[in-house]
Amino acid sequence: MTTHLPLTPGWTCGGCSADWPCHERRQELRAEFACAPVSLAFYLAAHLDDAVQDLTHVPAGQLYQRFLGWTR
Repeated sequence: MTTHLPLTPGWTCGGCSADWPCHERRQELRAEFACAPVSLAFYLAAHLDDAVQDLTHVPAGQLYQRFLGWTR
């Protein structure tokens, strides 16, 4: 089990304190969803939806890149 889970409402990583999803969690997610990239996008989109409510001071484009932009 990973220690790189999101701590809300700041959306930082519980394992390394970086912005979540951190580099380590992204690697884990790529491996976990290797055969299901659409499911990964849905999973991250759900987190993005929650994060938008908490991180109102962060521009939407930055949040998109942070949560979904790296999955391509």
